Amino acid sequence: MDRSNSNVYIHASANVSDSASIGEGSKLWINVQVRENAVIGSNCVISKDVYIDHEVRIGDRCKIQNGVSVYHGVTLGDDVFVGPHACFSNDKVPRAFNQDWVVIPTVVMNGASIGANSTIVCGVTIGEFAMVAAGSVVTRDVAPFTLVMGNPARPVARVDRDGNRID
Repeated sequence: MDRSNSNVYIHASANVSDSASIGEGSKLWINVQVRENAVIGSNCVISKDVYIDHEVRIGDRCKIQNGVSVYHGVTLGDDVFVGPHACFSNDKVPRAFNQDWVVIPTVVMNGASIGANSTIVCGVTIGEFAMVAAGSVVTRDVAPFTLVMGNPARPVARVDRDGNRID
């Protein structure tokens, strides 16, 4: 990580791997951890206590709020919002030790929003400008421009680019 880029702010308490890439204008706040080969785009805000695992990909202009865990295998598109304490998993059958473990990718498309305390189970795609309501557990793909909520998350409405219900 080239820390000489004056357009990037990294709080003194943040732990950022030298092999991570942080885009211009991005801000990493208190106690953020960014692991090896993670890529964070330009003009992102990574808030307090966020964990970004190795090789995670985060697009431009994303906002990830306090206490979020983004594990290996996750890709966030541009303009994605992730509310506080959301968690992205990467293992459908977690065990302390599993020699056959394989990362199951998760993709959040451009403009999507993930509500506070949501859990995104690995292997799903959340479509463009989709919205996941706070506290939801996403276990299957979410169509673009769709609001989902509940456990498991179910479609409840269509939304526009600003998140307003349109039906």
